[in-house]
Amino acid sequence: MPEQSTDSQRAGKERISPPEQHQPEPGLDSKMTPKADHCERSYQGHDRLKGKRALITGGDSGIGAAVAIAFAREGADVALAYLPVEASDALSVAEVLEDAGVEVEHFPGDLRDRTYRDSLVEQAAKALGGLDILVNNAGKQISVDSLEELSDDQVEATFDVNIFAMFALSRAALKVIPEGGSIINTTSIQAFDPSDNLMDYAATKGAISNFTKSLAAQAAKKGIRANAVAPGPIWTPLQPSDGQPVEALPEFGHDTWLGRAGQPVEVSPAYVFLASDEASYIVGSTIHVNGGKNQP
Repeated sequence: MPEQSTDSQRAGKERISPPEQHQPEPGLDSKMTPKADHCERSYQGHDRLKGKRALITGGDSGIGAAVAIAFAREGADVALAYLPVEASDALSVAEVLEDAGVEVEHFPGDLRDRTYRDSLVEQAAKALGGLDILVNNAGKQISVDSLEELSDDQVEATFDVNIFAMFALSRAALKVIPEGGSIINTTSIQAFDPSDNLMDYAATKGAISNFTKSLAAQAAKKGIRANAVAPGPIWTPLQPSDGQPVEALPEFGHDTWLGRAGQPVEVSPAYVFLASDEASYIVGSTIHVNGGKNQP
């Protein structure tokens, strides 16, 4: 629960020390202690994305949910992609989006399923009447103490979800997103400052950073901007569902310069900016939202 000491307020947010807890992967926001802040109450939109249509993977909780809510408050229609077991979280997010008066479409499925991922962009564009923004956000993160314990099956699953799906979705998006549109990839502080217990996850995030730059060079020829956001330690369902060792949760994020973990609400504005016309001359860049962790 939030600490009550006088130094618990950092940059306007509470420092949290979550109790040790565990959920089966992929985890649900509804079962987290404390709950993450997705900006349900705080985000005020200014029509910066009015009339735009966005597909967000991993849109049921965490950063994806916060981005979906912020996009909706800025006037964008949203297609949510998420695992079927995360449907309860997705429905809660959808209620917030619908209150913003935008169209919401649901696309439950597994990004490891090639049939699902190869048709996702086309189906979302059909449902929304077009597509202007793709947010590649879904991720798989499992903490493993040593390389000897890291199985090929886990490595393949992590790469499938985190980077192989990104290739497929971005390839499809280039066919439907018009000039002026945007692709935003979620990389991580792990791409630049990897933890030894997140070897496969960190490797995919490094790949995403390089993929984003290559994609940006190609997409720019079509007038489409590709960029990335690199979050640091953010309190999401990834963390208590084997993304961190259980015993590490009470100190999660306390090693940042701000001395605390971030909340999804603190990451979503970076996606809004990159998706908006205000970022019309930003291509191949990465915005670091990490509380002051080391970065390039």
